[in-house]
Amino acid sequence: MEFFLSSTFISPLLVGLLGSVLFEALLSPRPQPFWKRGIAANTLHLGSWLLLFGAFMLLLQRPWFAVVFILSLQLVVVQSSNTKSRTLNEPFICHDFEYFWDAILHPRLYVPFFGIGLAIAASSAGAVAIGSFLVFEPSLIRQWGGTAFLVNSLMLIAIGALLVWLGWRKLPPITLTPNIDLDRLGLFSSLWAYGIALMRSQPPTPETSPFQPLAQHRSLDQHSLELDADAAKPNVVLVQSESFFDPRPWCSEIAADLLPNYDATCQEAVVQGALNVPAWGANTVRTECAVLTGIAPDTWGPRQFNPYRTLSRHTLPSIASAFKAQGYRTVCVHPYPATFYMRDSVIPKLGFETFIDIRAFESQDKHGQYIGDQAVARRVGRLLEDNDNRPLFVFVITMENHGPLHLEAPEKARVASTLPAAPWPLPHHLRDLAVYLHHLGESDKMLGSVKAALNSAIRPGLLGWYGDHVPILPAAYRHYSPPASSTPYMIWSTEVDRNLCDQPPNERASYMLEANELGVHLFKRAFGRDISSDVIKAEPEPQEQE
Repeated sequence: MEFFLSSTFISPLLVGLLGSVLFEALLSPRPQPFWKRGIAANTLHLGSWLLLFGAFMLLLQRPWFAVVFILSLQLVVVQSSNTKSRTLNEPFICHDFEYFWDAILHPRLYVPFFGIGLAIAASSAGAVAIGSFLVFEPSLIRQWGGTAFLVNSLMLIAIGALLVWLGWRKLPPITLTPNIDLDRLGLFSSLWAYGIALMRSQPPTPETSPFQPLAQHRSLDQHSLELDADAAKPNVVLVQSESFFDPRPWCSEIAADLLPNYDATCQEAVVQGALNVPAWGANTVRTECAVLTGIAPDTWGPRQFNPYRTLSRHTLPSIASAFKAQGYRTVCVHPYPATFYMRDSVIPKLGFETFIDIRAFESQDKHGQYIGDQAVARRVGRLLEDNDNRPLFVFVITMENHGPLHLEAPEKARVASTLPAAPWPLPHHLRDLAVYLHHLGESDKMLGSVKAALNSAIRPGLLGWYGDHVPILPAAYRHYSPPASSTPYMIWSTEVDRNLCDQPPNERASYMLEANELGVHLFKRAFGRDISSDVIKAEPEPQEQE
């Protein structure tokens, strides 16, 4: 026990504990100070530090090295949380630890937001520190002997684990609103709370999906494949357009004619409006999962923050499996590696027969950093020209307008058509916005191309179009104020009702939908009103939208 109470142990332990409190204060937004939190949250923080200190002591054998190592890891989490809060309006939660591995596999999507210079500096400093401590700080095993060192380290780990358990038992329930929970619990306690809640939660059951009765068997027109009436089944294309929204109401400096195909489609659409999406700036799969499965994010509980982690191991009904049960060929197109977000496991479980990923595209298909939207539109057009006798359902996940936008430089000629009154060189707050607007124009061209392909097909065609979230434009948002978090959606048919086109825009109905309702309404439109299932909801009530 004298070793446990020695200054060799106590000094670094207390310094590290104080450092963990000070580093937590670097979070932005900053959580409540520890004296305003409950005893349970502070007990969890103390237990976490003792547990980590004991574990790294056991591994590194050097107490000051363990302190610096743990605090460095905490600083990485703090910096990651601040970056996430600044760009996505959400702090770091335990689910985000897996993204560190994704950052290694897909550094372009993550490291630039953290800061390439900062990442290089931190890595270099870490390498120097590791070498220095290994050389200059003596090992405790040599000072104390193996038995005493092992007993003291295990004692710290045991005390830390006990305090974590006691603190967690008395911790108030989390709200599943990360900003609120971080503020009242602090970093360590909120990470534990979300992690334990995730482990204790259960995945949604198939019955929670409105597509469950439709995906089990051919509930619609059971023998339609043998009938001539099958030829009337429409081809259906559903496009999740990366970071798509209409920025013109948000920023008056943007050219009014930026999105001609979008404007025309809104005028012709059988239904359109704002989509309430469960994501801001990123976390695409939250919106994607809601649209495909028809399951509201709240139903997922703690699993809602990355539902594809669950879907990679559990099969749930989806709009794809519902179309497949009605005799459709089901295809997903995503011009990025299929392994990202485990889509290579998830997409087949959702009922897609074919998954077309980046391997089907060529390097010349790139426009900017990623495969261009018009290249994706050409791929969809070829699918619609296929000689397969079955009707086709295609779900498209685009990539062109994915950030980080600051890795591209705006071009003066393009800026003249998107921000006609902007000065050149562009001020800082317009640089990323100018890049975004150029790619948004390419998305608009894709919309026109897909509509043309549907019009050229033998079958009637139905198009669903929506944005997964608003883009990451922190400088522009600071200058102009952030836009609404919703994105536009449209359902358009080749059998356009010309009476709709003749109505003035302010007289056409506009419907607010939750993301999990969009797929249901698209499926309903594909089969008209003759759907023998009470899970397909009635038409929503019109709502005024700003």
